[in-house]
Amino acid sequence: MTFLPITSLWTAAFAVALVALSVPVTLRRIKVGVLVGEGADELLRRRIRAQGNFVEYVPLALFALGLLEAQAAPAWMVVAIGGVLGFGRLLHAIGMLRDVAALRGLGMILTYLALVSASVRLMVKAVS
Repeated sequence: MTFLPITSLWTAAFAVALVALSVPVTLRRIKVGVLVGEGADELLRRRIRAQGNFVEYVPLALFALGLLEAQAAPAWMVVAIGGVLGFGRLLHAIGMLRDVAALRGLGMILTYLALVSASVRLMVKAVS
């Protein structure tokens, strides 16, 4: 079995980030008394979407990083794609939580860049 040390580190970092996005959702739910859905609370809605967007993109990206590493992609590539993804997710979360559209947009562009970069490398490797 391949250990995948780089992907393991990125997975650990993103797991901590998910907890950091999830705890404020739980705390806000308790504070406003909304246990399901978002109610009419704008801050709760933004927190839910920051967490939700993270969960929508990060798992597939981590899977792609793991495949890259398993295919013996250069370590710098796996680290760089993970870094672009991480920075993108950070910017997106800040943009969502502080309602700064430019940061949200840049965060998504970096997320897309990470996914497309990993995908292209995986496809090239698969057909060569």
